[in-house]
Amino acid sequence: MKKIIFKGCGTAIITPFTEDGVNFDEFGKLLEDQIKNHVDAIIVCGTTGEASTMTLEEKKATIKYAIDKVAKRIPVIAGTGGNCTKSVIEMTKYAESVGADAALIVTPYYNKTTQDGLVAHYSEIAKNTNLPIILYSVPGRTGVNILPSTCLELSKIENIVAIKEASGNLSQIAEIKSLCGDELNIYSGNDDQITPILSVGGIGVISVLSNVMPEYTHNIVNYFLEGNTKEAIEMQVKAIPLIKALFCEVNPIPVKAALNMLGWNMGKPRLPLIPLSEKGTTQMEKALKDMNLL
Repeated sequence: MKKIIFKGCGTAIITPFTEDGVNFDEFGKLLEDQIKNHVDAIIVCGTTGEASTMTLEEKKATIKYAIDKVAKRIPVIAGTGGNCTKSVIEMTKYAESVGADAALIVTPYYNKTTQDGLVAHYSEIAKNTNLPIILYSVPGRTGVNILPSTCLELSKIENIVAIKEASGNLSQIAEIKSLCGDELNIYSGNDDQITPILSVGGIGVISVLSNVMPEYTHNIVNYFLEGNTKEAIEMQVKAIPLIKALFCEVNPIPVKAALNMLGWNMGKPRLPLIPLSEKGTTQMEKALKDMNLL
């Protein structure tokens, strides 16, 4: 059985920006609010954190700040993925050196690779760190899918412990569970599939929704895992309009707008992402009101 980094809800946390860089004051307040509202882990510098438009220095500073601020109250998982294996190793080593609890590593994008290439890529990273590694499969963004048979090969590596599965393919996710059993823990990478993925053996979610509703998202998972599946499913279904609004445009455009609507000072997304459109804003405002958040 592989190490469980967390069960429940891990927030794929946004990064608040000013014109000059990362707004660490606001970021610190957001981290404290997440912990107060019972999230089970923080994932920093992932897709939702806009890592792809942050400088190397900003990413390092943000990872270290989150680790220091959270101070081991819950796990902090650093997004260290990229499309250059050597660079991923360097960033993962940095995250390990400043006290990260695990690394979330997305599949290589743009240059892509074969399934054998994925095994070689992740194997090389794994042997250069002692951190637990969470694979991240999001083919809609990267153009690369981690097939179940590849998951099986990678699960044989001691410190590859989990996968964030955002393919949207429940049949594939069920097959991963069937092949890997307890040797690869599964986290939902899609907020609209939390309970379906738990139903085939998942142990939690790495969530965008929990930026806005941390305790609610935590409770969906907890209720399900505790056997109160009816309540968990009802909560999942109730949140669908808000989840749709959070993905009405490219993530994290809508979630950043949502937090600003709720009184946070998260700033704007960085180019090439732009602020939420008028149509998206109307949809988001309605969804937040319907969940009694506005």
